[in-house]
Amino acid sequence: MWPNQRLKVTARVALGGSVATQPKAHIVHLLFDIGVITKGIDGALEIIGGALLFFVSPDQLRHIARILTLHELSEDPHDIVANYLLHTAQHLSPSVTTFGAVYLLWHGVVKVGLVTALLRGQRWAYPAAIVAFLLFLLYQVSRYAHTHAPELLVLSVLDVLVIGLTWLEYRRLRPSYTLS
Repeated sequence: MWPNQRLKVTARVALGGSVATQPKAHIVHLLFDIGVITKGIDGALEIIGGALLFFVSPDQLRHIARILTLHELSEDPHDIVANYLLHTAQHLSPSVTTFGAVYLLWHGVVKVGLVTALLRGQRWAYPAAIVAFLLFLLYQVSRYAHTHAPELLVLSVLDVLVIGLTWLEYRRLRPSYTLS
């Protein structure tokens, strides 16, 4: 063991950690990075989608949905995903697409900003991200209560995981912040 490695192990044990907990902390950190990067990609896609919704009319969206589902529905007229996409597209209106555009842009910008700050290790970003992701989660759950859209449940479960990983990562990093 190199002298600087011994010093790091000694400091970690002195701060209440142990040599055995390092692999667990490494796994949590890796999962945190994966979850946060995924959130960042999702945020970037939301920004793109929100911008596109400002320029694409509901009629054009219905036409795109028909084109995207035509092949699948010709093979399987009962395809759940294709039918869901077509059904959803039929209920679009200008006010719905405008709301969707604004929501996606705002949601995406917040996500990308927080993810950038988290990946840079900025201390303020951890509690801010937890609060923001909790607010997004509450909105999704309230929307699920009205729509029963299964994708909202999937997103909510993923958000709960990212919130938990963000909390664990923040707790892991807090001792190093107090020493610096």
